Amino acid sequence: MLKRGFIGVHSCKMKYMSIERRVNAVEELFAGLDEEIKTFQSHSGLSCLSGCGKCCVHPDINASPLEFLPWAFHHFLNETAETTLKDLQAKLGSSCFLYRPHSASDTSKGSCGHYKYRGLICRLFGYGANRDKLGSLRLATCKIIKENQHDLYESTQEAMKNGLYVPVFTDYYMKLNQIDFRLGNTIEPINKAMVLAIEEVLHYYAYRPLPESYKASAKPSQL
Repeated sequence: MLKRGFIGVHSCKMKYMSIERRVNAVEELFAGLDEEIKTFQSHSGLSCLSGCGKCCVHPDINASPLEFLPWAFHHFLNETAETTLKDLQAKLGSSCFLYRPHSASDTSKGSCGHYKYRGLICRLFGYGANRDKLGSLRLATCKIIKENQHDLYESTQEAMKNGLYVPVFTDYYMKLNQIDFRLGNTIEPINKAMVLAIEEVLHYYAYRPLPESYKASAKPSQL
């Protein structure tokens, strides 16, 4: 078990990591999770319905700024951070900024506009588990999957009791907090979390040299 003191010292060191190193650490964490989810999907047979976006329009999705630091850094490198920030601030009370509905008449159908940079909550939901009061793992998924894939859902729950590995929400949020405790432990509505992620990157480079990746992609006249 990790002791609270260890997390404090570890996160203190991480606090002074550059944005680039923190972005790389988050991306490595997500890459490992994506592989675990693929394995879980292959064993369980569970999958989201194609084109379903009901969870994306849910009004109470919360996330941490750290989940969206790679996305914010991507916008910074492409010189779209400030315009994206303005667009985000106009959508603070609405559904996820990254969600793209297929039509205005039916917002429940759609897709993520920047799937590569989706947050931790977006990756885990449907393929991650929480622990109940007795410590047993319960798959955190939507009503649609529970009803439309009922037999697979039930067999997966049984397989989890018998040792089938499933990513656990608390484990991954702890790993995220160890990269940057302040940003990882700040939980906000998802669009607000994106705002804070962009502001973190913009503030960081306000008085620091531009990252090498930015210099490499910029034209000579931009430097």
